[in-house]
Amino acid sequence: MTAPIPRDIPDLPALPRTAPQLLPSVVPARAVVPPVRRPLTAVYRLALAVLATAAALTEILLGSPTRVLSYFVIQSTALLALVTFASARRAWTARHPLPGAVTGAALLYVVVAALVHHIALADAAPAYAMAAGSGGGATWLEPVAGHLLHTVLPVAALLDWLVLTPPARMHLRHATTWLLYPLAYLAFALARGELLPGSAGRYLYPFLDVARHGYRSVLANALLVGLAIYAVAVLLVALDHTRPKTRFRL
Repeated sequence: MTAPIPRDIPDLPALPRTAPQLLPSVVPARAVVPPVRRPLTAVYRLALAVLATAAALTEILLGSPTRVLSYFVIQSTALLALVTFASARRAWTARHPLPGAVTGAALLYVVVAALVHHIALADAAPAYAMAAGSGGGATWLEPVAGHLLHTVLPVAALLDWLVLTPPARMHLRHATTWLLYPLAYLAFALARGELLPGSAGRYLYPFLDVARHGYRSVLANALLVGLAIYAVAVLLVALDHTRPKTRFRL
């Protein structure tokens, strides 16, 4: 025997008239947007990597390898070559781009090296040259390599970042992290000068010459350069979040 079915079911909540809203979830764009092949971007970045490698190798072959490899511009150019080669491979094989912290660091260092050269070293007396007075001496190749290192490559790297790289991938916290390498390089340059007391080129840059200026002036110069590096890093981050997104994929 079954119980009778009630005509009314009391105390049931009323159904909402609007559909419930889903809670927002943080999902990175790379998880839902598939990457695409970018052959022209890959070719441009491969050419940039080859040019950077050729310029650095030219300076190394013309001068003393151990001395030339100690320069900030050579080290930053080597980093740029590695990063752009990896970025070219990812663009060619339709893989996600490198993190903005990595590409931003490579861009920052070559730009800073170019700015320091054109502001503090281009008109220095005596004339500043990495390979001059080393090994077989500088030939016509050394000015060409210097022009590539200090002008052509930084401009090409900036164009790659502005045109071929998606925006808003750098963050302000990266600006502080990027200072670690310049600080380590400063310690290396000063230690190198102390360990080579009898060498004429013991200090790689005139504004870091402790024998001529003393530690007080050198550290003051290093502080100014460090503040300038941080300012350039903050400027790059700000531009990265304000520049428009490119509507085409090369």
